[in-house]
Amino acid sequence: MTNQEAINVGSRTWVDSGLRAASRAADHGLLWFAVGAAAYAVGGRTRRAGVRGVLSLAGASALTNALLKPVLPRPRPSQELIALGRRPRRVPASSSFPSGHAASAAAFVTGMSLESPAAGALVAPIGAAVAYSRVHIGVHWPSDVLAGAAIGAAVAVGTRRWWAVRADESAALGPAISAPALPDGSGMLILVNPGAGSGDEDPSIRLRDLLPAATIILADVDGDVGAQLDAAVERRAPRALGVCGGDGTVVTAVEAALRHDLALAVFPGGTLNHFARDVSVEDIAATRDAVAAGRAVRVDVGAVQCDGKPAEAFVNVASLGGYPEMVRLRERWESRLGKWPAAAVAMVRVLATAEPIPLSLDGRSMSIWMLFVGNGRYAPSDQVPLSRPAVNESTLDVRCLRADRRWSRVRLLWSASTGTLASSAAYMHQNVDAVTAELHGDPIPLAVDGEVTGRGRDFRFASRPAALSLYR
Repeated sequence: MTNQEAINVGSRTWVDSGLRAASRAADHGLLWFAVGAAAYAVGGRTRRAGVRGVLSLAGASALTNALLKPVLPRPRPSQELIALGRRPRRVPASSSFPSGHAASAAAFVTGMSLESPAAGALVAPIGAAVAYSRVHIGVHWPSDVLAGAAIGAAVAVGTRRWWAVRADESAALGPAISAPALPDGSGMLILVNPGAGSGDEDPSIRLRDLLPAATIILADVDGDVGAQLDAAVERRAPRALGVCGGDGTVVTAVEAALRHDLALAVFPGGTLNHFARDVSVEDIAATRDAVAAGRAVRVDVGAVQCDGKPAEAFVNVASLGGYPEMVRLRERWESRLGKWPAAAVAMVRVLATAEPIPLSLDGRSMSIWMLFVGNGRYAPSDQVPLSRPAVNESTLDVRCLRADRRWSRVRLLWSASTGTLASSAAYMHQNVDAVTAELHGDPIPLAVDGEVTGRGRDFRFASRPAALSLYR
């Protein structure tokens, strides 16, 4: 028997049928779009993984099919060398090199793995089966598949250049300190936003179960919540404060804690819990355990003074211009699109309607679209900020989008989409301990942690190092 005859011996087995089915399912990326849709439905990190996987697949498919195959023609293996049971229904007419199926599979799996290693591990065997199936059914040489897989993985890794992978680790915090140990909550005053929590759940019920001796007050969100908390502190003389709510409620409690020199416990329960997430106090029971043991750390706080009025604190971001609107739109869309795509779309929307703001930034005259001042150091430095690695460096993360550069809108959008903001003349970024912004025109709104708190022309931002004692 000749080698050719030996190759062609054998009927179709279940392995042959399975690999042919896997290869067909991945035609035009349909298999991966289905997996991506399932990941999207799960939500959370898995949703982000699915979105990055699909975007990686799109990039790899465009590169291999539109560019590499036409410029690198290579004949496909002869079907006469393939056993009858393995042969596909149709042999593609395009170049054999590189394998588009392998590129798409590797891009999708690698993209998912960047966001969620667990999800990536689940789909990796499917990707490997699809890639190998192209050799098994005789439409690619092994080198086509290896090259395609390498290209797909490289494209997926390259997405980090314009869409950073968000780190879920806690930000670096200040030194550990001792705070009042309150095992049952005796001596603690807790401010609760009655609208906090999910659905009909009342967060104060769980807090009463965990800290039965604590004093819980419900904020009247139609009034001055800060004044309500100050009055309660004067009446109760607590040893520590607690807060349950989103970022807006948290910053109110932070200001009260600073005024009265009290340690603060954050019990997350609002729609937006950026500060709680960044300092890893996302679990109510874990915060209760820290209160019981008296474990705390020091955390930096930002402060902004508007037109000479008393400074107000911020724990996340203070901003001028379109940034608050961009965040609002991003938060609205990110559950469907993923955080970075939603941020990109929101940036396009805001820049399309923004008006230039003439001002002097630390004495330097310029015109800007928006100013971002973050409490602590944000990352990445050359892309849309997605995470906060540190809240212990006595620094403000200052970023502005300049309007006084030719074609600044287009340049900013191009830089944001290609991960080259750092080299754009329309983008400024610096880490400093203080910065001033003096407007040349009419007063504009100031947003503190997503809430507009007033209007002004003279803004002075500063870091207050290790100002807050935080149970953790």
